Amino acid sequence: MRRSYKFLLRPTRHQQIAFAACLRDHRQLYNAALEHRCTAYRKAGVTVRYGDQSGELKYIRADDPGGQGRWSFSSQQATLRRLDKAFAAFFRRLKAGHKPGFPRFKGQGWFDTVEWPKDGDGCRWDSQPEHPRATYVRLQGIGHVRVHQHRPLRGRVKTIAVKREGSRWYVVLSCEDVPTQPLPSTGAVAGIDMGVASLITTSDGEHVTNPRHLEASTGRLAKAQQDLARKKRGSKRRRKAVARVAALHTKVRRQRIDGAHKTALALVRVYDVIVHEDLRIANMTRSASGTLKEPGRNVAQKSGLNRSILDAGWRVFLTVLAHKAESAGRELIAVEPRNTSRTCSRCGYCAADNRRTQAKFACRACGHAAHADVNAAVNILRAGLALRDAVQAA
Repeated sequence: MRRSYKFLLRPTRHQQIAFAACLRDHRQLYNAALEHRCTAYRKAGVTVRYGDQSGELKYIRADDPGGQGRWSFSSQQATLRRLDKAFAAFFRRLKAGHKPGFPRFKGQGWFDTVEWPKDGDGCRWDSQPEHPRATYVRLQGIGHVRVHQHRPLRGRVKTIAVKREGSRWYVVLSCEDVPTQPLPSTGAVAGIDMGVASLITTSDGEHVTNPRHLEASTGRLAKAQQDLARKKRGSKRRRKAVARVAALHTKVRRQRIDGAHKTALALVRVYDVIVHEDLRIANMTRSASGTLKEPGRNVAQKSGLNRSILDAGWRVFLTVLAHKAESAGRELIAVEPRNTSRTCSRCGYCAADNRRTQAKFACRACGHAAHADVNAAVNILRAGLALRDAVQAA
């Protein structure tokens, strides 16, 4: 099993400056490689690939020993490979008929990660084992950086990446051969219904409240954004205002991730099998504004619903739940969400009129009444168990 670990770095002032220079130089390399590809195709119709640009790295490093030459060759290859993946994704979307999204040049605030693809090649985890009370990571061009390792590391370190989030620096380790930690079997199964009023509702009738972290921070965010709008572009005060807005958004994101971890852990401790809806969140939160010729309807209401769905963090929760279920040896099943909220869990009658309000379900055929989310969770559980039985029978 492969897992990622993220730890806070404690760099010195000189190391912070070196980190910023490392990001700047890798960003310049990325942009230069993108310009090279675009110019070669536009002027001569030549397609430049990763192998061509990787072969030119040694000349770039030789011409700029104090800049590009001081960083790890492998990390620069990883940056070029990152661009190559962006082009591969562009052509894949283009071929599928989706919105292609041509790779963009990275501005100063849009390039925040540098990766070293192999531990020991320009980087070294736990580089000073003679200090048992502190952990260090060594990075070429930066030195030994202290790590706040708040939990034990399992498995074998494969890749090392450094990421900037606001004013903080983090190291992200991708580890292979991470042992699983299966939990004792409970024999319990559950279906979960994702919602806005309640984050999740189980088929057992339990509700987990949606904390609405973004909504709770709306006032402070609005004030910080208004303050940002009054600052002159390029000024030092504007940079500080940008940092304040980014810090508020970072806090909301960390609160959302923390809540997802706690909720997912509580589920995998109780249930052996968890069934959830296979939600297409990107489609559900698509803008309804339309075009000038064909404007959308109920745009304000749809915009508010989109904001509430994104604030709930369904995708974050489902991602965390999948990781924890795999580690704990639990079974996670995704089912088609269509009509789960309209179908009676007792008689199977499906009609839009069954769900009269957001919270109340009353079947028109048999009169069965229940909380709408609990009724949907029971339908989700049954669909998941039927799908599992069909797979096992095949």
